[in-house]
Amino acid sequence: MGVERLGLIGKHSEQLMRAYLRGHFDEVSVNENVLDKLVKARILHRPDEQQPLALRPDVSRLIASLTEDERKRQVNADVAGQIEQIRTQVKHFSDAQYRGDYVASEHHFQLLSERVHDMTGQFSDAIDSLWNRLNSDFGFVSNLADKIRENELAQKQLRRLLDGFELIDFNELIELAQNSGPLRKLLVSQLQVTISDHSSSLLEVQKRLVELMARFRQQQERAQLITNMVAFLKQHPNFIVGDYTNRTQVPELVNQAAPIIASASIALDKVGEQQALGDMVRTLAISTNDYSEPLAAGTEFELEQELVVEARHQQLKEDVENYFIAVFDVTEPLSALQHLAQQALEWDAEMWLFQVIAEFEGLNASVRQRFTLQKLLKTVDMFNQVEVIEDVVLQVNLPQLVGEP
Repeated sequence: MGVERLGLIGKHSEQLMRAYLRGHFDEVSVNENVLDKLVKARILHRPDEQQPLALRPDVSRLIASLTEDERKRQVNADVAGQIEQIRTQVKHFSDAQYRGDYVASEHHFQLLSERVHDMTGQFSDAIDSLWNRLNSDFGFVSNLADKIRENELAQKQLRRLLDGFELIDFNELIELAQNSGPLRKLLVSQLQVTISDHSSSLLEVQKRLVELMARFRQQQERAQLITNMVAFLKQHPNFIVGDYTNRTQVPELVNQAAPIIASASIALDKVGEQQALGDMVRTLAISTNDYSEPLAAGTEFELEQELVVEARHQQLKEDVENYFIAVFDVTEPLSALQHLAQQALEWDAEMWLFQVIAEFEGLNASVRQRFTLQKLLKTVDMFNQVEVIEDVVLQVNLPQLVGEP
């Protein structure tokens, strides 16, 4: 019996694997005789009359254990050690060229190429591993909680890979390569293109992982809601769900919307109420629309308000320019709100900060490089991660002296 079941699993492995990934078995992919054999062999079952055929839990666990590969779930992100080995090989190559030993320099260059290719190859394997787990929706684990944990593990590994990319300093690699054409091509040109491609791929993986995690969380919330509701109904078997839409007294948990006032109209078809309705209408105040003469063409109108607004805006710009000038008179960074208080300017703090930021962004690129604008942010709520600008600090970038480190 066991040999027959294993034979059925091996013969229809593709259909069973697709059923494991999709959650249900495609009954059209095989004929009725095969379906009957799979059901009798306790490989497939129908959980409910309204649901399609699915794998039995024992078969799902068997496939999960067979497809799980711990090596594919590990990411080697030890970039610092690999960069140190590359530095050492570059020094060996440079020393050999300095001595004129071209055989040794060619040997060290070959070892250096292997080091670089090994590092980029490990990045490629790690990214392929993340894509494989992502495209299969972490199918090597069976339940939803394990999928969420595997997703979190993948996000941590992705973060370590991105941190490893930040350790690769191309300015340092340019200095190591110096005037050597092969080193520049290997350590700068080719490596930069490869790291750029890997970074783009990782950003797309990160986006997909976040979307998949949101879907897992939504499924978990629904499953937990149903589980809690089933437990509640077991404890209260006589509970009947009420029609909340027809209630006049609605619980506070449900009554979140404002009440709707139903529309009404006069019932003119009721003869007995015509006298009362007529008396009510006669008591209503009659509103008259006063006719106003339109402005004739060419009529002059006052621009005093517009001129006042323009004058205030110009004064605000001048005060901000004076703030930028005041930064040159101090050695420490100058706060915008502190300058506003010291000069006793009658501007709203929010309007003042927006004007300072707008003036800084409107500067010429060459002039903007002479300043450093730092925004002091404050988190409004720890749950929605919204940040507001409390203050801005402006500082002049002093030119670096010759010989200064």
